[in-house]
Amino acid sequence: MYFPTAEITCNPFIPFFIALSVSFFASMGGISGGVLLLPFEMSVLGYTNPSVSATNHFYNILACPAGVYRFWKEGRLILPLVTTIAVGTLPGVFIGAVIRVTLLPDPSYFKVFAGTVLLYIAFRMVKMLKNNSKRLQASPGIDNVSSVTENSSSRLTILFQGDSYTVEKHKLMFLSLCVGLIGGVYGIGGGAIMSPFLISFFGFPVYIVAGATLMATAITSLGGVLSFALLSTWFAGISVAPDIRLGIITGLGGMLGIYFGAKCQKYVSVTLIKFIIVAILIVVALRYITQIFL
Repeated sequence: MYFPTAEITCNPFIPFFIALSVSFFASMGGISGGVLLLPFEMSVLGYTNPSVSATNHFYNILACPAGVYRFWKEGRLILPLVTTIAVGTLPGVFIGAVIRVTLLPDPSYFKVFAGTVLLYIAFRMVKMLKNNSKRLQASPGIDNVSSVTENSSSRLTILFQGDSYTVEKHKLMFLSLCVGLIGGVYGIGGGAIMSPFLISFFGFPVYIVAGATLMATAITSLGGVLSFALLSTWFAGISVAPDIRLGIITGLGGMLGIYFGAKCQKYVSVTLIKFIIVAILIVVALRYITQIFL
């Protein structure tokens, strides 16, 4: 099948099953899988023009809601946390999209940027696993239902398994702005960066982070798609609008993967899943960073 915007030809079942597989494992940690899908699209499928970022945002819009539904059904979707993250992230996504088109249109330089982001995410996740192993292994079951005990203009407190977790909203919004900036450039909603930060910096358990970061990813990715669509009218000579056909195929695969990943999360060792993701991130990051020197 030929994908006109991406300017590539491939069997549609390949990106579908890759998206399904990647999203299944990644979603258990609150990550849509787009951070791993994008390197595949660039390196394997040869999709290297700037619109790959917009297509990845489009993938998130289709894929994330299925997982969000599962976390909501199990009582582990914290809407005030979603709102705080989204408000901070959306402006950053638009700025990042502008940077992607104006300053990083060359795939070589973009790969170095992408590799650096991936390497940093891997570093944060390793530190998170080392320092938060007990919370990552929280026992699954009905006690995983969470509740909001404080939601003021400055603070958010969540009760989970008998423990309270508090975050100052202005700090979370600033972090979200930075994450949105990186996510706007890279073509991800930011969950791959936000989830490790929420767990390692703010001490939140992964069981209450996953649903919020997936929903925030879907919201900010919608902003990303709109940003790239707007930029496509300003930069007629550069392909920045998403490849809808490829986005639908990967989005459907991601939808199935994220749904079942969210459903199976409490039955699988989160630590093991995180280590698998870290290994993939490091391999992809080092490949991207070293390619410019070869």
